Amino acid sequence: MLPPLPDLADYGISPVHGFLPDEEPLEMLSNPYYIKWEAIVSKLQPLLLSRRLHEVIDSLPVLSARHLHTEREWRRAYVVLVFMLHGYVWGGNQPQERIPPQITVPLFQVCEHLDIPPVATYAAVCLWNYKPIFPDEPTDNLSNLACINTFTGSMDEQWFYLVSVAIEAQGAPSIPLMLQAISAARSGDSRVVTECLQHFAEILDKVGAVLQKMYEHCDPHIFYHRIRPYLAGSKNMGDAGLPRGVMYDDGAGQEYRQYSGGSNAQSSLIQFFDIVLGIEHRPTGVGRNDGTSGAASKSGHGFIREMRDYMPGSHRRFLEHVDRVANIREFVESRKSDKALSCAYDACLAMLRALRDKHIQMVSRYIIVKSREARINSPTGTQHGPAALNLAIVRQDKPSNNKKLRGTGGTALIPFLKQARDETEEPAINAWAHRLLRDGPAEPRSATLSKVGEHADGHLEVVGLAGTWSADQTEGGICHW
Repeated sequence: MLPPLPDLADYGISPVHGFLPDEEPLEMLSNPYYIKWEAIVSKLQPLLLSRRLHEVIDSLPVLSARHLHTEREWRRAYVVLVFMLHGYVWGGNQPQERIPPQITVPLFQVCEHLDIPPVATYAAVCLWNYKPIFPDEPTDNLSNLACINTFTGSMDEQWFYLVSVAIEAQGAPSIPLMLQAISAARSGDSRVVTECLQHFAEILDKVGAVLQKMYEHCDPHIFYHRIRPYLAGSKNMGDAGLPRGVMYDDGAGQEYRQYSGGSNAQSSLIQFFDIVLGIEHRPTGVGRNDGTSGAASKSGHGFIREMRDYMPGSHRRFLEHVDRVANIREFVESRKSDKALSCAYDACLAMLRALRDKHIQMVSRYIIVKSREARINSPTGTQHGPAALNLAIVRQDKPSNNKKLRGTGGTALIPFLKQARDETEEPAINAWAHRLLRDGPAEPRSATLSKVGEHADGHLEVVGLAGTWSADQTEGGICHW
């Protein structure tokens, strides 16, 4: 007997807003018990600028989560505490290794309730951290969105988070749509499946258009040097001064833990796209014919599956449920003679691959180019003493052929992103679709923005107005460390 399809309400997922909350996130906790938390995050920028955040947090009483009641309050508490946490760790001249009980105790309580790790995740900075500019206007439009909290107070940081919020809003209709497609496939209704896939391809195209808006108000230099360091986690951060991760002190004991930082790979929506289309992702570096396809691939411990652990527990369980019932790829493969169905499916793959191409190009501009500039311009000290640690470029301080720029998620991400993109084309049905997905459309005669070229040996080459430079052995993601 086939397992039932997931009911969105069982997982707290909105048929309208998707993985965004059905109710707008709280802008602050109204209970006076938490007024000191809210006072700190409301003054986070001046506290970081004056280097007073540590002393202010250390002087707090250790508060409890017992006065939190609604889910909106639990989520708000999580956002407040992880902004305090990352400001505390990364807001000084050197990273702070020990997390005091003032943060640890309530954060552990909140994270246990929400089933989410005690670190700033995608949910913290994006899903639960936005508000409408005008409450009487739709909140699913980028032009009516604002952030509740940021580390820097900059427009660039707000825009970086809000583009992701808008992507979630634009992609939300795909969730009930593709559940309908799965249901139609079960009953053998090719027409409905085809129509759903055609609509899905249009949604993916819109999502890609929203991603391109990142360039409008998020400057790569500001992002790389001012915003990105605060999103770093504690995993693979030995070069930055956290060889054992961070030590969470709850007053009764101390425990070192390592967590990845915030990452768009923690978006349940993006992983939903892959699951419903039957795209299989393998651990980075594992090829299609390396014996890890199908069930073996699903049981692997690749970065994408690891990132599910950083999603809200209900979202993670929803993806696991969808994974058990997804049947679109098998349905299309069993009806290859249905040209309309195959074309609609391949169109979805093409749009998703195009989305990943745009992401790789964005990574090259926001991370790779800036990391090379930082390596060239990095100061080692001044006449007044050693320079403060620049967490954005710390991995470049000791250049090595084996050093690899990592994302805030803690993994090597240019190889990861390239492989994820290439895996997107693998299920394509028609031979022409395989060629189009592999080779891409014909190049335009005039170039407006730099592009990423790939060579047979696997290294990247970025072509721009300033010339051509090689990106081999370089990794990173726009929201990774």
